Amino acid sequence: MSISTTVKSIQNIMWKDVGVDGDAQRIGQLVWMLFLKIFDDREQEWEMFDDNYQSPIPQAYRWRNWAADAEGITGEELKGFIDNELFPALQNLVAVGEDKRAFVIRNVFEDAYNYMKSGQLIRQVINKIQEGVDFNKSKERHLFGDMYEQILKDLQNAGNAGEFYTPRAVTEFMVDRIDPKLDEATLDPACGTGGFLTCAIEHKRQHYVKTPADEQQLQKSIHGVEKKPLPHLLATTNMILHGIDVPDQIRHDNTLARPLTSWGLKERVETIITNPPFGGMEEDGIETNFPQTFRTRETADLFMTLIIHLLKDGGRAAVVLPDGFLFGEGMKTRLKEKLLDECNLHTIVRLPNGVFNPYTSIKTNLLFFTKGTPTKHIWFYEHPYPEGVKNYNKTRPMKFEEFQTEIDWWGDVSDGFASRVETEQAWQISIEDIKARNYNLDFKNPHVGEQINHDPDELLAEYHHQQQQISQLRDQLKGILSEALERTN
Repeated sequence: MSISTTVKSIQNIMWKDVGVDGDAQRIGQLVWMLFLKIFDDREQEWEMFDDNYQSPIPQAYRWRNWAADAEGITGEELKGFIDNELFPALQNLVAVGEDKRAFVIRNVFEDAYNYMKSGQLIRQVINKIQEGVDFNKSKERHLFGDMYEQILKDLQNAGNAGEFYTPRAVTEFMVDRIDPKLDEATLDPACGTGGFLTCAIEHKRQHYVKTPADEQQLQKSIHGVEKKPLPHLLATTNMILHGIDVPDQIRHDNTLARPLTSWGLKERVETIITNPPFGGMEEDGIETNFPQTFRTRETADLFMTLIIHLLKDGGRAAVVLPDGFLFGEGMKTRLKEKLLDECNLHTIVRLPNGVFNPYTSIKTNLLFFTKGTPTKHIWFYEHPYPEGVKNYNKTRPMKFEEFQTEIDWWGDVSDGFASRVETEQAWQISIEDIKARNYNLDFKNPHVGEQINHDPDELLAEYHHQQQQISQLRDQLKGILSEALERTN
C-alpha cells in the first residue's frame, strides 16, 4: 500500500470519530502516532548496533509494547491508557545521563493532543500505521516528503493556506549550488518539516562523510527553527528518519521573536538555505525587534534582514522569494540596498509559473548570495519549462534534472564565475543599472521579445499573478503611509 493510500485510509477512519473536527486535527492526531511508530523503527536500528542502548521511553509506553499488536488493547482501555498514562508520561520525560532523546520527545508532545474519542477507531488507525509504515526500509524514508505533501494538500483544502511545500527538485538544486561542507553550520530559520535540512544531510553524507567522526560532525552541523507545532513535530520526525539521532537542534520557536542585536557572533553560520513564509504578516510587536529602517510586518522581508545578519563573512545563502521582493519599494528598497551593499548577490534564478502548485500561483525566484563583499553585477537565469510542458502540476512536477543546464552554466564562485556567458536564458545586470532603477530587481529576459500568448491557462495564471502584484503594492503603500504617519506623530 502506498504512503498516500495509507494516509487517506487513516483519515477516512478519523472522519468517523466525533472528537476530531476538521483536517487540521486529523493531521495533528496522525502525526504524533507516526512519530512514535517511526521512533520505534529507529530504536530497532540503534539496538542492533548498540548492545547497551537504553530507550528514553519507559517500557510500557514504547510503541512495540502497547500499539504494535493488532489484537492488543482497544476500546475504553486504549483511550484511557493514551489520555491518562501515555501522554502524561511523554510530556514529563526526564533525560537520563547525557542522552537528549527524552528532551526531544518531551518537546514533541508538549503541543500534541489526542483528539479521538473512540478507542475502537484509535485501534483501527494504529493498525493501519503498523501495517502501512515501515521506515526501516531505506527506500521508504524518502516517501516521508510525499506523506507531508499529502498532508499539506489536505490542509490547503481545509482553507489553511500560507504554508508551501517546496518541491524536492528545488531544494536539491539550492543545496547542490550552496554545497554546504561537513564542518559548516547549516541553518534553515523557517524550516517547516525540514526539507532543506534533509537535503543538506544527504549532500554532506554523499560528498564529505567518510568516517564515524565525520558523521558526528554532520550531526552537530544541522540547525533549524520552526514556530508552528505541527511542522516542528514533522521536522523532528524527519530528522530522526534521516539519521539525526538526537535532533535537539531543531527548535520550536519563532526566529523573528528575538531582537536582531541579540544574535551574537557565535551564532553566525556558514550556510543558510530556506524558503521563508511569504505573503504573510507577523503579529504586532515582532517588527520592533528590528532596526527602524527595516521594520515591517511582512514575514519574508523580516527573514531576509535576519538572514543577512546571521551569515558569517564569506557565508553563503540560497533563499526562495516571490516576485514582489524584486520589484517592491519602500522598506523593500532599503532592504535590497543593504543586501547588495553587504553581500554579493551573484545569481537570481527566475522560476516559471506553477512550480509551487497547487499551493500558490505566485512566481518565485531563487536568490544566491555570499556575505562580505558588495554586489558588482547580478546574473539572472530564466528557468524554462521542459520541451512540451506548459505548466507544472501534480502529474508533471518539476524534476531536478531540469536544472542541469543551470549547473553546467554555473561556473565557480572562486573566480567570480568567470566562465559564465550570456545565453537565451542568462543575462547580466550591473550594479549601476540596478541603482538607476532604484533597486528594482525585476529585470525581464532581454533575449525574449514581446510574445502574444493565447493559452487560457497561462493567461489565467498571469492574471492571478498581476492581482497578487497589485495586492502586494497596496500593502507596501499602506506600510509606507503608516511609517510616514509614525514619523509625524
